[in-house]
Amino acid sequence: MEGKRVIIWVAGIGAALLLVIVLQEQWGTLRVGSAAPDFAARINGGEIVRLADYVGRQNVVLFFYPKDFTTGCTSQACSFRDRFEELRGLNAALFGVSGDGEESHRRFAATYRLPFSLISDTDRSLARTYGVLRLGGLIPIPKRVTYVIDKKGIIRLAAHDELSMERHVKDVMAVLRRLQEE
Repeated sequence: MEGKRVIIWVAGIGAALLLVIVLQEQWGTLRVGSAAPDFAARINGGEIVRLADYVGRQNVVLFFYPKDFTTGCTSQACSFRDRFEELRGLNAALFGVSGDGEESHRRFAATYRLPFSLISDTDRSLARTYGVLRLGGLIPIPKRVTYVIDKKGIIRLAAHDELSMERHVKDVMAVLRRLQEE
């Protein structure tokens, strides 16, 4: 009888932890309509990029992904690559963000001919600022979240989907088209 209680207790704790992890995936991401936090970050060319440099001039797309050269992340980056010219035509600057270092980003960009810059967020400060760390940073892999920030610095899209990489791109394109009409 005691063994059954332990099993039930452990199963209950496991189920509760799983529920917290699933719910947490939606928590923390910045809200559509809120001001995007400014940032300064190093891109794969070595230069510093700031959100403030784009306010008033261009929309910004930030897509956070877990790791260079993994299947899902490569698929996501290549989906953005394939629509890059269209994104530029909709007055958007595109940046991929992961915790990989600059050398990894250089190889990743060269291998897959990525025409956009990758931000090296090795200290996870940008991921923390934009609310994409899993379990508040206990799990060091960022969530797959894409933000569209308009020319006024307002978040117009906060897309979170771990499995459909193409959905991120479709959602971004729809928001950018709407912004063109405003």
